[in-house]
Amino acid sequence: MSKQLVLVSHGLFCEELKKSTEMIMGPQESIHTVSLLPSESAEDFRVKFEAVIAELDDYIVLADLMGGTPCNVVSRMILEGQAIDLYAGMNMPMVIDFINSELIGSELALVEAATSNICHVNERISNDDDDEDE
Repeated sequence: MSKQLVLVSHGLFCEELKKSTEMIMGPQESIHTVSLLPSESAEDFRVKFEAVIAELDDYIVLADLMGGTPCNVVSRMILEGQAIDLYAGMNMPMVIDFINSELIGSELALVEAATSNICHVNERISNDDDDEDE
């Protein structure tokens, strides 16, 4: 089995991020989601998360927010000795980087993918206009 990706978040963000990514990259069997719903506790979330990862051998976890319950639950599992690779601050460029690295065998660069896609578009556009004036 190839490397798997588990997206965890408050509400349905992780499920919708997967759907949005699939609009661009097509169906993704290797991406799994675990949502923390408003009616659920941290323990409820942990039970759901453990059920998902029980079926996986090699996986990475992306969490929506550092310090949020989904990230904290997985962090606690790491502190308890489980070998889990966890990143916080997930966004679509990170998910696409994961997919591309699996497709073409490139090195995973999740933090680079996340940060290099953050920009103030107005500045980028105005800088491009300045370059054209030269």
